[in-house]
Amino acid sequence: MNKIRILGIDPGYAIVGFGVLEYDGLNFTPLEYGAVLTDAGTPFPERLRAIHEDVEFIFDKFKPDCMAIERLYFTTNQKTAIDVAQARGVTVLSAAKRGVPVSEYTPLQVKQSVVGYGKAEKRQVMEMTRQILRLAQIPKPDDAADALAIAICHGHSIRWS
Repeated sequence: MNKIRILGIDPGYAIVGFGVLEYDGLNFTPLEYGAVLTDAGTPFPERLRAIHEDVEFIFDKFKPDCMAIERLYFTTNQKTAIDVAQARGVTVLSAAKRGVPVSEYTPLQVKQSVVGYGKAEKRQVMEMTRQILRLAQIPKPDDAADALAIAICHGHSIRWS
């Protein structure tokens, strides 16, 4: 059976979680996970540049077949929403430059896919992510665990021929 390499992204501008998985239709194999970090005191355009450069490095190193990213939804802080959207944009740009397809998932879809319950709590999603990936510990930081969950969600949505 063929394997597909999935890059999961939990977007942000202070912390961008990422997780790279291989999936063969039955099993997920984690290749790498972590976070791209930017300092609060750094001018915002420089933060975007740093995110873009680090995501470019991840694309070049792991050459994912597809990217899965959390769909944004904000109800309160519009400035935060706009800043996260800009950071998300530079991440999506890295995929677009390479012709890598991007799929978006809501938190509800991720929870449903990973835990089987759309109103699961964050801790439940993190624990199921750990179990599905056969990891000794829940990935840190939380943003990396979220990115891995997004990648798992995408894997579960793939139609194998």
